[in-house]
Amino acid sequence: MTVTANPPRMAFGAAPPGTAGPAAAARLAELPEVEAIVPSPPAQQASVDEVLAATAVTDVLGRLDAELVALAPVKQRIREIAALLVIDRLRSQVGLASERPSLHMSFTGNPGTGKTTVALRMAEILHRLGYLESGHLVTVTRDDLVGQYVGHTAPKTKEALARARGGVLFIDEAYYLHRPESERDYGQEAIEILLQVMEAERDRVVVIFAGYADRMNDFFRSNPGMGSRVAHHIDFPDYSDGELMAIAGLMLGAAGYRLAADAVPTLREYVARRRGQPRFANARSIRNAIDRARLRQAGRLFDRGGVLDRSDLETIEPADLLASRVLAAGGGPDPGTAKEG
Repeated sequence: MTVTANPPRMAFGAAPPGTAGPAAAARLAELPEVEAIVPSPPAQQASVDEVLAATAVTDVLGRLDAELVALAPVKQRIREIAALLVIDRLRSQVGLASERPSLHMSFTGNPGTGKTTVALRMAEILHRLGYLESGHLVTVTRDDLVGQYVGHTAPKTKEALARARGGVLFIDEAYYLHRPESERDYGQEAIEILLQVMEAERDRVVVIFAGYADRMNDFFRSNPGMGSRVAHHIDFPDYSDGELMAIAGLMLGAAGYRLAADAVPTLREYVARRRGQPRFANARSIRNAIDRARLRQAGRLFDRGGVLDRSDLETIEPADLLASRVLAAGGGPDPGTAKEG
């Protein structure tokens, strides 16, 4: 039997056989020096102005100011949320902990107080700052989420969430999802799916619940898991008479109309009376009143015939408002207001 001897052991750091000697040392000396690769430390400074310039968030906030009269507390809260997201982005740039905040929201208030408009601008802000992929708004109600029979609700709810993915799902009158008095109601199934997605996909979709304040409070009390996932609760106050007059002026100007000087007190009286009548809906009621005044103006000019100048075509006269049932003795809301509330 042939026995093969083990090769001799080398001391740690010794050169292998055949590599030692002056020639090998010379070759090693000719090799270029290699600089150690050290990771760059995070930046120590970050600029708010650079982020604002890159995202144009201030433009969105400016449009919100221009589009909505008053609502100072609402605008301040939206500005605070935008500031949180900007600073969170800067913290990430300098290597500080930057956990994505919860962005699901609740908007409470009476109809016509600007909730949908604010939701649109909020979606745009989230998109510009990189928190949402597209920033579009999908508005739904119970009918869009809850089915009428077993197996119908889950597909409807998931389809609505799929349409909203990358943007904001705005659920108007969200409390109608929960109807505990009905044993065959499938709203709870929709709520459970929403809860799952709000937690598992909060980086892909933001959910905003909207409705009357008292009913929304009951809704969250009945669904504590839902309330715990909503970080921002924003209340939208009713407009004052003066604010509604300012809103009317903006609406008329945007449509290319103006009030005659003696029509201003007539509209002011309309606003005061309409507020105390059923189904009053703040700015929505004012828009409806202006639309009907335009109809009456058009009928008046049509019946008059002849040549009309620019002033005729753009002016709302007192008669166009006085024909309203709101201003008639003992009159109620104008036709067409039944669905405002």
